[in-house]
Amino acid sequence: MPKYAQLVMGPAGSGKSTYCSTIQKHCQASRRTAKVFNLDPAAEAFDYDVYGDVRELICVDDVMEDEDLRYGPNGGLIFCMEYFAQNFDWLDEQLDDVDDDYFVFDCPGQIELYTHIPVMRQLVDHLQNRDFRICGVFIIDSQFMVEPSKYVSGLLSALSAMVTLEIPHVNVMTKLDILSKSARRRLDEYLDPDLQVLLANEKMPGSSKFSKLNACIASLIDNYGLVKFFPLDQSDEDSITDVLLQIDLAIQYGEDLEPDDPDGRDGGMADDDDGYSDT
Repeated sequence: MPKYAQLVMGPAGSGKSTYCSTIQKHCQASRRTAKVFNLDPAAEAFDYDVYGDVRELICVDDVMEDEDLRYGPNGGLIFCMEYFAQNFDWLDEQLDDVDDDYFVFDCPGQIELYTHIPVMRQLVDHLQNRDFRICGVFIIDSQFMVEPSKYVSGLLSALSAMVTLEIPHVNVMTKLDILSKSARRRLDEYLDPDLQVLLANEKMPGSSKFSKLNACIASLIDNYGLVKFFPLDQSDEDSITDVLLQIDLAIQYGEDLEPDDPDGRDGGMADDDDGYSDT
């Protein structure tokens, strides 16, 4: 039987850990199990029940305090993740200890891990070799809607992760519950945007050069035709359900599950010898 996983990615402060907590609580309320695994060696506190924690293997603080290494925060985190990639047997031991089949991995926010450093791709390949069906969940903060150019940088980060990891991908816009009314009215412009229009309306210095650059960037994103965002309002259960449904569809979660029978019988209908139910 396959196992299922979400890799929760996105810039620092975008709400990844809050998303993991929201999904875990929603699953518990709907009688589903979602084990959350922290993969951020620099994490400090969690609002979810931690099933596994990479800091038990290696921690950024220990790396930065090592007199032989002398890494800063960013270099220390990359060192930790590369060390993690060399010790996937530790991860296997954590995953083998449980029969549950659905995991949510709370990943670090450093963009280097999803662009030119192969650690996250190595993780994806390792999990797939263990028969995991994986969905990348890329989170951006709805405050990215304040400036079109800032929003496009978020789109490019999401696109980079999609191209690098080559797994089913769902992009999620978080923190809608704190948006102003005026920002909410503009929400549709950003969930499935016309980038040419958005960037054309932004006034920037050196307008001629920047306009050409913006048009090329917008064309690049539009040509892929894959980057759109699903809204997540953590105060709205229907919103959480919609996002989780998109992810479940992407990894075909539930197709191998047996239907529940309220009477405790095997199967939902009585079959005769030819394999068809009597009607």
